[in-house]
Amino acid sequence: MNLADFIVGADPPAATRAAAARAVLDTVGVTLAGSVEPAARIVQGEIASEGAGACTVIGCSVGANAPNAALANGTAAHALDFDDMCFVSLAHPSAPLVSAAFAAAEQVGASGRSLLDAYVVGFEIESRLGRALNPRHYRRGWHCTSTIGALGAAAAAARLLGLDPSAAGHALAIAASQASGLKENFGTMVKPLHAGLAARSGVLAARLAKAGLTASGAALEGPQGYLAAMDAEWPTLEAFVADLGARWEIVDTGITVKLYPSCAGTHPTLDAVLDLTRREGFDADEVESVAVGVDGITPTVLIYDRPSSGLEAKFSMPFCVAAALVRGHVGVDTFDAASLCDPRIAAFQSRVVMEVDPTLDPSAPALTQARVRVRLTDGRELVASADGARGYPEHPAADAELEGKFLTCAGRVLSSDGAARALAAVRAIEGAADVRAITALLQA
Repeated sequence: MNLADFIVGADPPAATRAAAARAVLDTVGVTLAGSVEPAARIVQGEIASEGAGACTVIGCSVGANAPNAALANGTAAHALDFDDMCFVSLAHPSAPLVSAAFAAAEQVGASGRSLLDAYVVGFEIESRLGRALNPRHYRRGWHCTSTIGALGAAAAAARLLGLDPSAAGHALAIAASQASGLKENFGTMVKPLHAGLAARSGVLAARLAKAGLTASGAALEGPQGYLAAMDAEWPTLEAFVADLGARWEIVDTGITVKLYPSCAGTHPTLDAVLDLTRREGFDADEVESVAVGVDGITPTVLIYDRPSSGLEAKFSMPFCVAAALVRGHVGVDTFDAASLCDPRIAAFQSRVVMEVDPTLDPSAPALTQARVRVRLTDGRELVASADGARGYPEHPAADAELEGKFLTCAGRVLSSDGAARALAAVRAIEGAADVRAITALLQA
């Protein structure tokens, strides 16, 4: 089945919608939390200057047109780096997908089930692109949340806007020419903007294709197309799309829910470090040094040795480990100005060293392994390894953890009663006749 036919004709099974519903719940929560972050506020201010619209800007009291709502919500969803991950696409899939899907669904008054089906379609296409592109594409410096996310968002929007296969194919091709995003911008406001740009690109591509804008049929696999220009690992999609509609990546490989608001590459280490402290009962003052062994890709992502901002700190192994040991936890407040200025955290960072460990399993997905060695001042050396982290598909977050995370995140914008109402509505999204009944609960 080709991609365009899949977008229009796929019939996702119930298990895929259940996985999508969990992803939507998590993403709406982190979007509410991220809506008050500086990057999100800047984008909201810019789109407000273009006038109001009928689509919801989550966490705000005004609306925007569909592309701008997708831009604002995608940026907010990724602003805290608390949104989910996929280790097949090496992307944050839900920030662009959910933002584009809500914007498109609000335009046509789509049902919750239709939105979930569209999410699944976009996720599956992202996963196939990820298998063809990575790891070479990611190593090259491309941020997959944006480069792959733009096409996933276009697929989701095309499905919701009712495009036929020809127009859906054009939507993907249009989105391919908008795809971009550089890892060099990690640790800055531009990283969350990438998710917003991907969501906007997807919605705009689908709208333009529906209006009759056409593009090359070889835009993805042609000699000067998306795969070639993006330095893909494989030159064609043929081997990766053969099982579209028969095998579902969202069920087989799953989605990683973040339980720490930092780069996913820190999560295995944070689990290992915090587990060691609970098991062995030591505190930061008893630690002489911490050596963290990681895979070869992780240092290309965790690029800040001594961060100077909260955004940089999310991509700093020394900071995250130091904060975990000094504070005993890692949460949204870990990356605020007070934590950056905490002298204990600042001093502890010099005791943390990250290095590539050649003994880690080379067949494991990038960013999923860690080996931690903690040397204590009494001479003891404690060792812990992690293969994945809590929230990963192999160790999924419990429903109570997801709901607790949602309420904590939503509480940055909504009252406790408002957060509870929003939780109940999003949790029941599959039965919603019109998603606008849900989005009406997500404005400040």
